[in-house]
Amino acid sequence: MTSRDQLVGDNGQPAYGIFPRGVGDINFMDFDLRNSMDRKIGQSAKRRRFNQFEFIGITSPSLIVGIAIVDLKLVSNAFVYLFNPETKAYKEYSFLQPLSRGTHFGTRPNKDTVTFVKGRNRIIIRATQRPGIRQVRVSLKDGTQIRASIDESTNYHPLALCTRTGYEGWTYTQKICARVCHGSVVWAGNTYNLEKIGAMASVDWTGGFMRRETVWNWGSLSCRLADGRRLGFNLAAGVNETGFTENALWLDDQLIKINQVDFRFDRYQSDHAWGMHSDDGKIHLFFEPRGQRCEKINALIIKSNFTQHFGQFYGDIVLENEVIHLDGQWGFAEDHYAKW
Repeated sequence: MTSRDQLVGDNGQPAYGIFPRGVGDINFMDFDLRNSMDRKIGQSAKRRRFNQFEFIGITSPSLIVGIAIVDLKLVSNAFVYLFNPETKAYKEYSFLQPLSRGTHFGTRPNKDTVTFVKGRNRIIIRATQRPGIRQVRVSLKDGTQIRASIDESTNYHPLALCTRTGYEGWTYTQKICARVCHGSVVWAGNTYNLEKIGAMASVDWTGGFMRRETVWNWGSLSCRLADGRRLGFNLAAGVNETGFTENALWLDDQLIKINQVDFRFDRYQSDHAWGMHSDDGKIHLFFEPRGQRCEKINALIIKSNFTQHFGQFYGDIVLENEVIHLDGQWGFAEDHYAKW
């Protein structure tokens, strides 16, 4: 499955760059973490400073779902939201756990289970290396249920990379979009069969010793084109840009790298369109928000100003042999400030 078993080597330093087949174990506790004056950081403090999150996006013309688990050690956070583009029905759930109680996050992106439990609310994301399935199980106290299986078994080519972050840290991220998913969603008295509605899934597994103040913009798409091909992309600015970028698109199972992307939007006009343009000329897109999940946390040493939009993409993707025109395919855009 992987071309590299562990990210951090015997010298206590991570490998940097892009890993075409991912990394088996993000063994961050073996990292020789030091402060800006080269003093070693203790094991307990090292564990506290490592942030992790996993996001699952499910998109279709009939249903949009966003699911996330975030572990900041001092606190953990999880959210689930559902939106029906046809009826405009929307429901959002958000949970906090002090000291990350009820939260478990492993270090193997393709072979671990991530869990968040609070009362009668449970979110589980379980990755199996063989046969290569990522299972999502959500059970909420109001009866909402999500059971999705994301296919990662064949022609699985994630974008996996590690970059330097600030003076002392690094960030590893593994992303993939436009994967076929099966299962069902039970919400507000309706049952959605994910295969029948043509749902596509995206996965974002990220962990690292991030900057104390972190800012990013992000865009993501997972859809099926009119000719039946699967198209997805991950576009970002703000975190993984030291020598490499986390920008890529997937056409069926082919991964195509994209250079740096410029995000243009008005933070204070949430219903205005975004522009996303890459400096290599491949991406010329506009994103029109149709709804959003916002959260502001101001808790002493931890702050977060988070806005994730769901909406529709328009414009052109210019490849070597063709131009793909988008005309209202559903996806995500995000503006995020964090102090952790």
